Amino acid sequence: MAFLCYALLVCAWIVDLFTPQLFIAAILLNGPIALSSLALDRRLTTSLMIVAQVANLTAGYVNGVQSHGHVGGIAVGDRILCALSFVLVGSLSIKTQGYAREAGESSLRARQVEREHALREAIAGVRASLNLELVLRALVRESVSLLSASRGMLVLRSGFEMPSVLSYVSGRGDVDYERASLQTEIATLVERARERGIVAVNVDDPLGRLTLAALGARQALAVTLRADDPENPVLVLASGGGGFDDDAFDTLRRFAEQGEIALGQAQLFTRLGQQNQEILQQRDEIARRGDIIRDIVYALAHDLRTPLAATDVTMKQALNGAYGELPERYRDVITTTLASNADERRLLETLLLVARYESGEASDVREPFDCNALALRVAIEIEPVAQAKNVTIASETAAEPVYVEGDEGELRRALANLAANAIAATPAGGHVVIESAARNRRATLTVRDDGYGIPEKRRSNLFERFAARGPGGGSGLGLYIVRRIAEKHGGSVAYTPCEPGSEFTLTLERCEPPRA
Repeated sequence: MAFLCYALLVCAWIVDLFTPQLFIAAILLNGPIALSSLALDRRLTTSLMIVAQVANLTAGYVNGVQSHGHVGGIAVGDRILCALSFVLVGSLSIKTQGYAREAGESSLRARQVEREHALREAIAGVRASLNLELVLRALVRESVSLLSASRGMLVLRSGFEMPSVLSYVSGRGDVDYERASLQTEIATLVERARERGIVAVNVDDPLGRLTLAALGARQALAVTLRADDPENPVLVLASGGGGFDDDAFDTLRRFAEQGEIALGQAQLFTRLGQQNQEILQQRDEIARRGDIIRDIVYALAHDLRTPLAATDVTMKQALNGAYGELPERYRDVITTTLASNADERRLLETLLLVARYESGEASDVREPFDCNALALRVAIEIEPVAQAKNVTIASETAAEPVYVEGDEGELRRALANLAANAIAATPAGGHVVIESAARNRRATLTVRDDGYGIPEKRRSNLFERFAARGPGGGSGLGLYIVRRIAEKHGGSVAYTPCEPGSEFTLTLERCEPPRA
């Protein structure tokens, strides 16, 4: 443009040199100045104005010499008017360039706003779902609409199998899905995109013409969605018209970045769904196995309880002389067997209780009762056991009734269990105390002894299943049952070492006394 303007200016100047003074050919110098406004270059217009002024002066001087030094007033005035016209046309050209530049910038801003709006809508369309298949379909459809492409395809590689291809043609209703081998040219483009991230193919590229011919397009873009997926989806867009816009490359790159995020979220949602399904299946399997184990325990306990009860009755009848006088040696054997039977029956009752708690079938009875009365009752019931071992058992109760709400039978079992353990761990001549007390809004039932105590290494898991198994440890379920009963009633059980002996405390929530 600059060369053309200067060439026209030189031509106008030559014409001005060889025309008479009054012909005013210098006015032609305004042409290049006005033409420079198309270049939107203020410096070019200004330099043309200066050169035109110099050319006007030079041509005026030459015309004067050609007229033998005679310069008319009209010729001088014409030259002055031409000089002023150069300034006027130049100023208007510069002003026009400013307006054109502002209009261009405004148009560019409007186009950018429109493109940003279209990009946001396209991304919103992709993120409208967390279903992986719907997100993949939306990626193809929205990218074609965003870049005004004629067609698009999303290629997903799947190991050694044929790739999955989602294709969409502009104007059609839905995205097609198929497993099919790609043409060599398109497969090459996909691999190039996986290597470079994003690739543009034009008709100027001799090697790309084959790819464009395979796509039936004049221009193509391909971008890899680098999501957390071994398939590495590649999005291919083809334009069959005049090609993509100048900013299509950058727009596709930004769309791909947001698409990766949406695809990653959908993949994460899918994995979470699969994991939840696996967890549900595992939970169902655990519940099924738990039901089987519970049923086995129930069947075993009930099948064993009947013969044990029958044997117990028969041996007691024998001791009472129902089958004649027994030798003293046989009486001792029967007495020992009865004690063993009693232990077995207690174990069966314990197993049944554990099975009920583990299966959620424990008692839901909630009635108020006095802890003082419970402590006295347990002390009286278990006193024969203590006397047999020469251990003194006593109860200490609060001055006022201490009421809690729950199943008195289960809490009696828990307290009796603690008292029996205390007697077993206390040597002859020792003492066991069962105490009930009130501490603010809490009620406590404490069993204290001055026996052997519990080794420190066994204290950490004292209330777990089978934690007490071993020599002198019983079934290992007694303290576990105590803990479960306490928790079922919204309370807790704790162990405190004493010097000597041990202290176990059941803590429960107090309640109002029952109405008379």
